[in-house]
Amino acid sequence: MLLPLLMRPSLGCPQASVVLTCCVRTLRHYSQAKCFLRRRRQRNTGSQEEEWHTKNRTVLAYIAAAGVGMIGLSYAAVPLYRLYCQATGLGGTAVAGHDAGVVETMTPVKERLIKITFNADIHASMQWNFRPQQTEIFVVPGETALAFYTAKNPTDKPIIGISTYNVVPFEAGQYFNKIQCFCFEEQRLNPHEEVDMPVFFYIDPEFDEDPRMARVDTITLSYTFFEAKEGQKLSLPGYSYN
Repeated sequence: MLLPLLMRPSLGCPQASVVLTCCVRTLRHYSQAKCFLRRRRQRNTGSQEEEWHTKNRTVLAYIAAAGVGMIGLSYAAVPLYRLYCQATGLGGTAVAGHDAGVVETMTPVKERLIKITFNADIHASMQWNFRPQQTEIFVVPGETALAFYTAKNPTDKPIIGISTYNVVPFEAGQYFNKIQCFCFEEQRLNPHEEVDMPVFFYIDPEFDEDPRMARVDTITLSYTFFEAKEGQKLSLPGYSYN
């Protein structure tokens, strides 16, 4: 409202009008500059917020991936550890493979009788029924023996299982040799199918010569079945499945 009045020549001094005009123009430029800076700050703030949200999404994605990876490793830890023990004989796991020539020339240690007991377990996610057909048998070092387990799929869908095993006491694992077994191979059972699974094994005669085994008269063979995806193999280098 003041601008038209200030610009009217009838108010008197022309010099005053010029000064006032310059002041008004300066105020206009100041106002325009202020608006420009405000819009620029708003754009910068929006850009920073967008960048911050992008970084947050990236961090959350990495955290989620790490969480999924840890869950996967927790499920894989048991079979992977047992595979390692299977290859090295550590932790009570029987050493894989056998020498046919050794089996043919073994001399049984008749005076050393050993009781072999059998145990069966399944992983929490496995829906099979799994049990040993016998609770125990008696063997001597240097003599082969045969035992059986039974597995049944009581569900209405086919399920593939894969097993690992170990031996207790742990120190006896290096002397427990499998000739034929169902471990580390996929076993597919159709709905309500039941199968018998043989285990053909022997105790190495050197078992009787080890001072650590002097008081060991009972060995437990334990199998654990896990559910496996089709096509998955838990193979061991240098091990020939029979």
